[in-house]
Amino acid sequence: MTGQLSYCAGVAAEQQVSTRYRDRGAEIVAMRWRGRGGELDIIVREGATTVFVEVKKSRSHTQAAHRLSQRQIARLYDAAGEYLGGQPGGLNSTARFDVALVDGMGRIEIIENALCA
Repeated sequence: MTGQLSYCAGVAAEQQVSTRYRDRGAEIVAMRWRGRGGELDIIVREGATTVFVEVKKSRSHTQAAHRLSQRQIARLYDAAGEYLGGQPGGLNSTARFDVALVDGMGRIEIIENALCA
């Protein structure tokens, strides 16, 4: 049951974060986009910029941040490259990686351009 509870909490956190981006005028392009390289939690378009958002939920923002491993970051880069490869601008598209941290109280901290390649 713990796995199902964690899954549901993660989906709820992703919904909260997508609402935050939408409220600030961004377009949600995809949720849980899956490619060969892995999964991207949220893909957002802000003007001409594609934003890949990784959502991490835990009791605190600090604990959530520590849940992002180097191996996972590599998979995010692979998946983002695959996604951008199918876009009109290809790998020359303007893009960034944000990390959204959600704590146990539902507070959201968005770190823009957190994963500078």
